[in-house]
Amino acid sequence: MKMTEPATDSAIGRETLQPSQILDRVLVLEMVRVTEYAAIAASRLVGRGDEEAADAAAVTAMRAALNQLAFDGTVVIGEGERDEAPMLYIGEKVGSAQGTGPRIDIALDPLEGTTITAKAGPNAMAVLAIAEEGGLLHAPDVYMDKLAIGPGYAADTVSLKRTPTENIRSLAAAKGVEPSEIIVCVLDRPRHEGLIKELRGLGCGIFLIGDGDVAGVIAVTDPDTTIDIYMGSGGAPEGVLAAAALRCVGGQFQGRLTFRNEDEKSRARKAGITDFDRIYYLEDLAKGDVIFAATGVTDGSLLDGVRRYKTGRITTESVVMRASSGTVRWVKGDRRGDPPLLTQG
Repeated sequence: MKMTEPATDSAIGRETLQPSQILDRVLVLEMVRVTEYAAIAASRLVGRGDEEAADAAAVTAMRAALNQLAFDGTVVIGEGERDEAPMLYIGEKVGSAQGTGPRIDIALDPLEGTTITAKAGPNAMAVLAIAEEGGLLHAPDVYMDKLAIGPGYAADTVSLKRTPTENIRSLAAAKGVEPSEIIVCVLDRPRHEGLIKELRGLGCGIFLIGDGDVAGVIAVTDPDTTIDIYMGSGGAPEGVLAAAALRCVGGQFQGRLTFRNEDEKSRARKAGITDFDRIYYLEDLAKGDVIFAATGVTDGSLLDGVRRYKTGRITTESVVMRASSGTVRWVKGDRRGDPPLLTQG
């Protein structure tokens, strides 16, 4: 999947969005280096059947890379609460300029697709997004109902206030096609059995993914994927990451937190969330100037995975996007071995 320079989308406000004075242009490529390190570290565990080891390798590498950067960073979307360390936990401070450097909020998933990686499946990635302090929603680690379409549609084309059937018919009308021609991306989970049955009753094509819903959401922005809409529930942290990407490339996203018990509501309250029925839109999740970066761990619809050659050579593919410019850069990496940062200690 290759995205070109996106068209201006008034719903995103790209015409008036000014480049951040905090997010220096240098940080754009630095974010690629961070996701590259995490992806390369995780690639050693592809197909080895050990999800925890793969995730830990990516976390350790991403933390080390972030701590080399001269900013005052705070993880607002991470791997869990502080007592779950050594994961990159929510609230963890990273960067080499604590108290003196620019204040940056960071949303990250060092390895989106731990199961995918362990089984050598498609679409595993190392992902992060950064914004100025206060720019990213501090989403608790709960589920989120998600709805996403590409750019170029009226703001009311789809809504979480409507049923899946109503949304499919509305989108089909906007595209000038029958509902049966709509392709929907859905996470392959038992909780989606009812949704899948409803969509198939309309004749829709369904693209089921085993994991990696950040890539699934981004796929709606690229005509080459043929995916028209993303539906279903997944992790709220991944929702913030997906929204950050769509802020850069265009499209629409809506999310609504869902709670299975009082403990999850308590976590939301700690994050400052009190309206449990609120529908979040793109700028509620990621506002202002935003930088999004991802590096493929395994081959997928968005990125090629890490390649390790018997000669020691390592190749990577990454994408980095910036909201203020709408720029999308594809970065091919070719190394003669693991980065020194991953071989120290």
